[in-house]
Amino acid sequence: MTPDQNTTGGITIVYDGDCPFCSNYVTMARLRAAAGPVRLIDAREGGEEARWLQYQGYDLNEGMAMIEDGEVHHGADCLTRMALLSTESDWFNRLNARIFRSPGLSRALYPVLRGGRNLTLRLMRRRPI
Repeated sequence: MTPDQNTTGGITIVYDGDCPFCSNYVTMARLRAAAGPVRLIDAREGGEEARWLQYQGYDLNEGMAMIEDGEVHHGADCLTRMALLSTESDWFNRLNARIFRSPGLSRALYPVLRGGRNLTLRLMRRRPI
């Protein structure tokens, strides 16, 4: 699969299904209806999207990825893109939008978020993807 073969006509998000933060984030983020259908792929379950991203050099232990219109957004860029596409329908999405719509702030905060994820997975005795 290549990004331009994303035939769902929407967005595909590949994330770590064992990470409680990642799982909650992707289910709580409300992307605008204009974004089209959103497919959530657990990288630990594999699938052609996860394999393709890893083949392309994206480390899914270092960040979730979004495939949108043939373009890949990874890590902090993925969070920024999700914030730009999200609605402000509830407190979580309003807060998310205010924080992560700024690419600079996303890049600054992402290592802290990733570190928290990695520490939590170690404490839960989960292996890397």
